[in-house]
Amino acid sequence: MKELADEELESLKEQKDGVEKEIEKIVKVAEEEEKFPNELILEVRAGAGGDEASIFAAELAGMYEKFAEKSGWQFAPVNKSENAVGGYKEASFEIKGKDCYRKLRYETGVHRIQRIPRTEKIGRVHTSTASIAILPIRKKVAFEVDPTEIEMEFSRSGGAGGQNVNKVETAVRLVHRPTGIDVRSTSERSQQKNREKAMQILMAKLEVIKNEEDAKKLSSERKDQIGTGDRSEKIRTYNVLQDRVTDHRLKKSWHNIEGIFDGEISAILESFDEEKQE
Repeated sequence: MKELADEELESLKEQKDGVEKEIEKIVKVAEEEEKFPNELILEVRAGAGGDEASIFAAELAGMYEKFAEKSGWQFAPVNKSENAVGGYKEASFEIKGKDCYRKLRYETGVHRIQRIPRTEKIGRVHTSTASIAILPIRKKVAFEVDPTEIEMEFSRSGGAGGQNVNKVETAVRLVHRPTGIDVRSTSERSQQKNREKAMQILMAKLEVIKNEEDAKKLSSERKDQIGTGDRSEKIRTYNVLQDRVTDHRLKKSWHNIEGIFDGEISAILESFDEEKQE
């Protein structure tokens, strides 16, 4: 009986060790996913440059969409505000896929393009800007928001989406009164889903603001960091005439702008990992 009991204890110990290792693995994966979630909101907004800036904003959105397709990620619009020339005044998109935030986290900031616009008759080079914000969507939020500080509005979604899309108030707009942050979600078919999506984006934006404030407090300790992740920081220039893209944080340049706008940005993104390792 003792021999049988010893054998059973040994077997149970092996099972216990196996379960503990599996738990450790699950916890590590969960921690890694919390740090680098596989879901984010890409926000693009036209800056200085009028119609040319809005066209550039749409081109940037297209660049990330093509990169998402090449990476096997899901890319879906959340809300778009277009103008008469087909550019984006502002737009937001949801990206889901493995390592999407890890790879795109350094894209936040002001991008600028230097080129001769198609509407330019004299042939002068114009500089236009657009800002990009990468907002990670986390499963757990590390801070609380008072629901009474959030104002909610409903309206009808425009455009395609079924017979009832223009009859029912499915579009949701949230305003966080203390900060003035304004979020819209119009892509979902139901008001409830748009409300959930808008709330996710609002919480992501509030987290970004909190992180920016923390970063400024610790700025003296951030010398090893690449950029601040600040949305007002000028990070990259796309010079069409010289067929060159320059990232000002890395002080590196790449050629083949046409390919880059077609989603071939892996080399740029990988340079950040190399810089971090160095």
